[in-house]
Amino acid sequence: MSERRALPRWTAESRLVVVLRGERASDYVPVIDTLVEAGVRSVELTLTTPGTLDALPGFVERYGDTADVGVGTVTGTDEVDVAADGGARYLVTPVSDPAVVDRALERDVAVVPGGLTPTELWSTWRRGVPAVKLFPAGQVGPAYLKDLRGPFPDLAVVPSGGVDLEAAHAWLDAGAAAVSVGGPLLGDALSGGDLAALSARARRFVNVCAGSGNA
Repeated sequence: MSERRALPRWTAESRLVVVLRGERASDYVPVIDTLVEAGVRSVELTLTTPGTLDALPGFVERYGDTADVGVGTVTGTDEVDVAADGGARYLVTPVSDPAVVDRALERDVAVVPGGLTPTELWSTWRRGVPAVKLFPAGQVGPAYLKDLRGPFPDLAVVPSGGVDLEAAHAWLDAGAAAVSVGGPLLGDALSGGDLAALSARARRFVNVCAGSGNA
């Protein structure tokens, strides 16, 4: 097994990753401003949003002193390189692809690869990643993590997909390293929704993630 990497500090401490997926990266600034002001310390910018990699260096410059800026939906080694060059603090993949994982580790960027089955999760965990993304988490639930902890007691898991406020609490109590949250927190913020309401939702998630589960 390779030497274990670590999650970026703010991501590990806050135990909350907010996933942004919108029509264009240029829509992100007021939303991320609101999230950071509400206490969010880790944002994942997804590559399914046009313009993400082009905009990444600017986001890192704007938020890098207050939050970890990561890149998600990474599926190719070329994307790893561009994201690493752009200053991403971490990468997230939707699948268990050894080539992508190994390239991220070669670039010394924390990577959280996705998987659902024990085989998928273990295949990337053993390569030395800081955590694995359990996806789609809403299809299994926190009891699944407790079962995984039998054969894999040290597995660091970040559930993603369908994680609302109640589920975030349950996943962290079950031993998740962090939770990955999108729609239940963001609501309609990326399509012109009320930013004050977004701030209130974000603060509730921040408080739950700071207080649930093992410190």
